[in-house]
Amino acid sequence: MQDVSQDSVQDSSGEEVEWQYVADADAAGQRLDGALAKGLAAFSRARVKDLIEKGAVSINGETVLEPKHKLKLGDIVVLVAPEPVDAEPVAEDIPLDILYEDDALIVINKPVGMVVHPAPGNLTGTLVNALLFHCGDSLKGIGGVKRPGIVHRLDKDTSGVMVAAKTDQAHQHLSAQFADHGRTGPLHRAYTAFVWGMTESARGTVDAPLGRDQNNRLKQAVRKDGREAITHYLTEARFGGEGWQVTRLTCELETGRTHQIRVHMAHIGHPLVADPLYAPGYATKANRLPEPLRKIVQGLGRQALHAAELGFEHPVTGEEMFFEAALPADLAALEEALEPYNEAFAR
Repeated sequence: MQDVSQDSVQDSSGEEVEWQYVADADAAGQRLDGALAKGLAAFSRARVKDLIEKGAVSINGETVLEPKHKLKLGDIVVLVAPEPVDAEPVAEDIPLDILYEDDALIVINKPVGMVVHPAPGNLTGTLVNALLFHCGDSLKGIGGVKRPGIVHRLDKDTSGVMVAAKTDQAHQHLSAQFADHGRTGPLHRAYTAFVWGMTESARGTVDAPLGRDQNNRLKQAVRKDGREAITHYLTEARFGGEGWQVTRLTCELETGRTHQIRVHMAHIGHPLVADPLYAPGYATKANRLPEPLRKIVQGLGRQALHAAELGFEHPVTGEEMFFEAALPADLAALEEALEPYNEAFAR
């Protein structure tokens, strides 16, 4: 292959990198997986095959799922995947807002801007780095490695409650609860979201499968062939003025897909306020807002979404745990600025 290039195209958590190739005469006629493995020394052929089958590779703009696909001269091949990271995460003394901690687990209020896992572009300053330092010897090992057990994630720019396991037992128990999505157990996840527009009903459910956006691999999209995704929402308050409306919702997840609330709200015509990925067409709406509301919205720089509540069964005691995190300063300021424009409604 020729014209091998690695672009700094990454998602909001900095986890993915895009590699681009143009098939030359040597690559023409070769299997896709073999040619990619040869061109990418960091990836084994088995890893390349897995990535192809998962839809991470496109040729001339079309996703290709067959590792045996034969390349043609001039084919433009794009692979989007996490870059291999050899280095182990290092412990870093990063302040944490700890809501609860015992020998089995730790619950924190994740701040805006913190990535959960180390990845290319974010090898330091992550939640894992911080937990390694804070927990130290209290980490009993996950899968034989002394590290925190991450059982769920929040986007880099979504704040709020998260739980991490400190032992293998706790990790397995919590992972099972999150995999069940609270359908048979006490797992509960609720988010505060500020969305554009006024919801027609006081409550509703969005049941729409999600998968990778075929036109933009940094985004998720509603797709018939996607994974099941269900979001329940409850209207808490409506705000409005001349030429603009905003609604504050409580969203509860029945599934936990990447960007689920952000995609589902955009899908029903109510994208999150200030969401740079799923509401770019709504940026001009901020110009219609009165001051100081306009300045606050334009200064957010991230989706107006906060993981406000988390409930689960303690993996050791069986006790039902429940935690809340108040709105961070930026969303608290948004809510305060919206309050004078509150429109009463009946649920």
